[in-house]
Amino acid sequence: MDVSPEPSTLRVFVALAPPDEAKDELARALQPAYARYPQLRWNRIEDWHITLAFLGELPSTAVPSLRAVLAGRAASHPALQLGLRGGGHFDERLLWSGIDGDLEGLHLLAADVRELVRSCGIEFADRPLRPHLTLARSRRDDPTSVPEAAAGLAGFVGRPWPAERLHLVGSNFGRGPGPIRYRDIEAWRFGAAVRTGSDSAPAEP
Repeated sequence: MDVSPEPSTLRVFVALAPPDEAKDELARALQPAYARYPQLRWNRIEDWHITLAFLGELPSTAVPSLRAVLAGRAASHPALQLGLRGGGHFDERLLWSGIDGDLEGLHLLAADVRELVRSCGIEFADRPLRPHLTLARSRRDDPTSVPEAAAGLAGFVGRPWPAERLHLVGSNFGRGPGPIRYRDIEAWRFGAAVRTGSDSAPAEP
């Protein structure tokens, strides 16, 4: 049996993921867009995630320290009550669904995760958190498909769900041709009761 060696570097991020039921609900709402805009580069449903911190290309040797601090944080952190709501786009090229629910808790968790990553001596671009679920991308010569698909999601409101695990994800396993594929390096269940939060406004892009 041919076993590929572990890569020396990984493109890494820390994320939350909706449960299968929430993803299926959104996928049903996207059926008209799937049919109308087949030219978009649609993300696989199993790759949908909410990025908390994008760390970029890291040596594989950095992963054990990340595992240790993230496992400890997840064990003491409450699960967040979130939901998927509406749609939007970045620069008419990236289609997303918005995040609803405990956005205050989401921002606090992201800030905490980023501080833990820095405590491991890992530097990364600390971009402002804009909670969203990336769905598809368009080509540069197609300025209308993504805004139209986003408009079609305007009325979508998904059922709330608890984000129960913190995920450390790698995205360059195999480095083969074709679209990017993601795989959990590890995921840890949050250890405390669900934090519901009070912010139920639609997510800002």
